[in-house]
Amino acid sequence: MKDKDSLLQNAGINTRLTHIGNDPFDYHGFINPPVVHASTVLFPNARAMETRTQKYTYGTRGTPTTDALCEAIDALEGSAGTILVPSGLAAVTIPFLGFVAAGDHALVVDSVYGPTRHFCDTMLKRLGVEVEYYDPAVGAGIEALFRPNTKLVHTEAPGSNTFEMQDIPAISAVAHRHGAVVMMDNTWATPLYFRPLDHGVDISIHASTKYPSGHSDILLGTVSANAEHWERLKESNGVLGICGAPDDAYQILRGLRTMGLRLERHYESALAIAEWLEGREDVARVLHPALPSFPSHHLWKRDFKGASGIFSFVLAAEGPEKSRAKAHAFLDALRIFGLGYSWGGYESLALHAYLNDRKVAKAPADGPVIRLQIGIEDVADLKADIERGFAAASAV
Repeated sequence: MKDKDSLLQNAGINTRLTHIGNDPFDYHGFINPPVVHASTVLFPNARAMETRTQKYTYGTRGTPTTDALCEAIDALEGSAGTILVPSGLAAVTIPFLGFVAAGDHALVVDSVYGPTRHFCDTMLKRLGVEVEYYDPAVGAGIEALFRPNTKLVHTEAPGSNTFEMQDIPAISAVAHRHGAVVMMDNTWATPLYFRPLDHGVDISIHASTKYPSGHSDILLGTVSANAEHWERLKESNGVLGICGAPDDAYQILRGLRTMGLRLERHYESALAIAEWLEGREDVARVLHPALPSFPSHHLWKRDFKGASGIFSFVLAAEGPEKSRAKAHAFLDALRIFGLGYSWGGYESLALHAYLNDRKVAKAPADGPVIRLQIGIEDVADLKADIERGFAAASAV
């Protein structure tokens, strides 16, 4: 297997996705690892129990199944270690709890995932942590926001719903000069299109619910750390007693095998639809980082290897009441797109993004923001469905 490991380091991404994470000959040649269910783990003697010298000690500390997924994620991320948690939101909240304490100051990008903001404004506030939201376009200018007690910088690129890019290397360099930990929610790009740790990030976060799963039926999160921060992340997770289930780990590991192929399809289809939308009078703006017209396109082009299947557009409308009515008419007319949260699955989804919680990066004023998750359906059929939405919106 070591010969195979060295070959995989220089192999293409789909070859790596097919083979990383476990050695079939550890399991009598079976391609997929078995699902090991465990709470209690037995020790051979009292001394081994006291010193915990064996690899597995209790179900919350890992099983061969969860380890196989963690090893695969480490191979993709270039990380020193990975923890599995029950959801993407847990993947954000656990490192927050592990790396800040009462009296600390944290900088969080204003285009952050909504439930992350809610966690910061409620639980972190109750724990005595001060959170300050910053402009996603701040770049190295974030230095002006640092205080002696700034311990953590949370990034997300692109930003939720409005897809602003961030200058991750510049922000990371500033944060490290001040001794702060840098976290990044990289769910949109996955480690296939962006590897945060290669750009200065300390802790990389993913909602595996999305593209690693690919089928809208599993909730799981991963958190990967560099060598400097791995032990503290691992210790924090153990103290909190939060772990991913082996059945879910098995399903995510299986989903990884085809993630590269699925992402290519999502990328191509979403970009084709985004380009088509740019030419329509019904659309005020298209919010997709891979479009040259997008304000922070240069950062995407510099740092990212691709784009995924989720983006937004601003439906042309005047006034808040008209905006809401047009957005609802557009969504209600869709037949192939489902109306639902989450993304990363095989099916296309749409929603009206509400951005009233923004502090700095304000919502577009030229109409409602419609977020589209482009699945693996045929582009022509998706365009026809969107046409139905535009026809309904124009009648309002």
